[in-house]
Amino acid sequence: MGKTREFFKALVRRKPVEVNLEDSKLNRCLTTIDLTALGIGSTLGLGIYVLAGQVASVKAGPSVILSFFIAAVASVFAGLCYAEFGARVPRAGSAYVYSYVTVGELMAFIIGWNLILEYVIGTASVARGYSGYIDALFNGTMQKRLQEVMPMNIQHVSEYPDFLAFGITLFLALLLCFGVKESSRFNNIFTVLNLGVVVFAIIAGSIKSDPANWKLSQSEVPKDAGVGGFFPFGISGMMSGAATCFYGFIGFDCIATTGEEVKNPQKSIPISIVLSLLFVFLAYFGVSTVQTLMVPYYLQDNSAPLPFVFEYVGWTSCKWVISIGALAGLSTSLLGAIFPLPVFCMPWVLMESFFAFWPKFIPATKHLSLQQQSRGFLLELWL
Repeated sequence: MGKTREFFKALVRRKPVEVNLEDSKLNRCLTTIDLTALGIGSTLGLGIYVLAGQVASVKAGPSVILSFFIAAVASVFAGLCYAEFGARVPRAGSAYVYSYVTVGELMAFIIGWNLILEYVIGTASVARGYSGYIDALFNGTMQKRLQEVMPMNIQHVSEYPDFLAFGITLFLALLLCFGVKESSRFNNIFTVLNLGVVVFAIIAGSIKSDPANWKLSQSEVPKDAGVGGFFPFGISGMMSGAATCFYGFIGFDCIATTGEEVKNPQKSIPISIVLSLLFVFLAYFGVSTVQTLMVPYYLQDNSAPLPFVFEYVGWTSCKWVISIGALAGLSTSLLGAIFPLPVFCMPWVLMESFFAFWPKFIPATKHLSLQQQSRGFLLELWL
């Protein structure tokens, strides 16, 4: 009975955390601006160029702008929870550490492994999307060639080995090895580039906007495109669109994994989470507005809606500008997916036996070194 009691006590034991900003194994070098850029880059990604058109065409129509507003409100509540935990528990590990502190070790163990799975799958999917987007710009040359030379006829596996996706992931993983400050500079540059393209799309799109596209009558739209107007699929369509739009705000949680690398986590983490969600909402709101004003909602292209609307109005050269922004967004999104893995794995005692033969930190800089980077990299390779 005594051992059984001790076992169950171990499952719910909590980890005490003392808030001492000077007690960190990592170099506190990130600022509020760095965290905000990380949150925007991880959240915005390629979705800004795809999501609005997809939701507008089949679910919400022009009311997609309200769908994004509802999704943003829901995301803010989740973001505020992360913000409070980030301020109270300024430690690396995100939801794993928060669960360990509040509900116990068993729940933290389950949540921790689920988070690792989330980031690994996210890294793999974004890397494949990155590779596919580049290949699409060159008419699918890489895919056709690899399917001919190295076909993989295995169920539930890609039809060909995606070396480009692997190479991009490896490059960003190596970039993280140089230190979090250096990788944050890379992220800041590409986030600014992505936001610049989004602003360009909003301004250019507003020139070609036609308010009549929000006032289409039922006789002007196809039979399977609702009833026209601002709510062609009704209030239910708008709410269904909001559920889909919520996925466009996922990614800001990577900010919470930087608790031991921020100069002032109790201030910077809450502010950066709120700011990143605000910027992301404004970007989605602006893009969805001009998209549905430029082209009738039922004509939106599901695969590449933003480049399509500029081609529709005769501005084909804008397609390449949008492509630059999309690649920048994919770069920051992929970096945001890889970034939490080594930081997140750091507090895991259960991992130490597998990686004990490598040094943990680079002494001169207090950055995560090969041990921490390898954890994330091997998990990606395993997937």
